[in-house]
Amino acid sequence: MKKFEPYKNIRKRAMIMGLPLSLFALQMISVIGSLLIIIFSFSLGVIVSVLALNAKLFIALTHITKHPGLLHFKKVFPKTLSNKKQTNLSYEED
Repeated sequence: MKKFEPYKNIRKRAMIMGLPLSLFALQMISVIGSLLIIIFSFSLGVIVSVLALNAKLFIALTHITKHPGLLHFKKVFPKTLSNKKQTNLSYEED
């Protein structure tokens, strides 16, 4: 009989369809919105364009997942916060 070990780091990197949970939720919101558009539209062009938009979104999200450095922005806040005044005066004796 085969033994399976539990995956303990599920909170660190839970993936659904190759996407992290937050990006998967964004994809599902897009799919639900697209379904509403498809239900209330009677044009074949709108239906095809909505499907193409969902496919492009999924490709973009998987690309962002594989290359996270694309959306890496510089941090706004410094590493440490201090009330100490920064001055160029030297208080040491020479």
